Amino acid sequence: MSRVTLAQWKMLAAVVDHGGFARAAEAIHKSPSTLNHAVHKLEELLGVQVLEPVGRQVRLTEAGELLLRRARQLIESAAALEDVAGRLAEGLEAEVVLAVDQVFPPDALACALEAFSEAYPHVRIQLHETVLNGGIEMLYDGSADLVVSGLSAQGFLGEPLVTVRFIAVAHPEHALHRLERPLDLRDLVQHRQLVVRDSAQRQSMDSGWLKAEQRWTLSHLNSSIDMLERGLGFAWLPETRIQGALAAGRLKPLPLTAGGVREIPVQLIHRDRDRAGPATCAMAAALKREVSACPRSEDSITSNE
Repeated sequence: MSRVTLAQWKMLAAVVDHGGFARAAEAIHKSPSTLNHAVHKLEELLGVQVLEPVGRQVRLTEAGELLLRRARQLIESAAALEDVAGRLAEGLEAEVVLAVDQVFPPDALACALEAFSEAYPHVRIQLHETVLNGGIEMLYDGSADLVVSGLSAQGFLGEPLVTVRFIAVAHPEHALHRLERPLDLRDLVQHRQLVVRDSAQRQSMDSGWLKAEQRWTLSHLNSSIDMLERGLGFAWLPETRIQGALAAGRLKPLPLTAGGVREIPVQLIHRDRDRAGPATCAMAAALKREVSACPRSEDSITSNE
């Protein structure tokens, strides 16, 4: 057990912050004698002088400055702990599990997480970046509090969140672009298509056009983008993920006669909206708000707020 109590450290801090025993006593509603006794007891227990007189005032000794600096960390941690306990008593969750499909605009996700962390700094976040059925599977398992997905979940009501536009792209020097003419699906069959693997463990699915004789299946959109920029295939990707590559000329839309652009409505799904705690509700609100507020191309996504 600690020989010095947290209350004694708090009283020492008050004496220092208010410039003396009398002012500190008035500020924290203790008698000057109580503060004096607490500080002397602290020095006795530690075997170190922490205050020294300067005229009618007191100031920290060199050892006192070091000890109080460390003690303030304990005081702040204790206050934070009490705040967390109070929020838990009011029903605040200790953790929010969020499953977000990789097609969701990354800027909006980052903005939402930042805003949430400012309001709920002590609530942990588990973020799962999913593909296709991955988030829905977590919803069925009861392992995610909120799911952002482009798929519907049987038995759950989703809330329209955003519509993401996908475009067919390849490197500007890719063989498909070198044809220098409008393309159809027969042209695509002869070249490698890059697709992202469904992250679901049990009921995975395929999505999109998958008739290319050559196909590479990857685990993350970032890997697909990297391969595309190396000229290793073509793919349909969310425009919000490749705006920089398009603007810099590292990727170029394929001139398909049809099917070059498709739109995917993305929705927000609660595991149990009626039982959702304040942190889960705040995270949902942040996602809806930031998908509209974060900087983005107006032509790339359409908010359903």
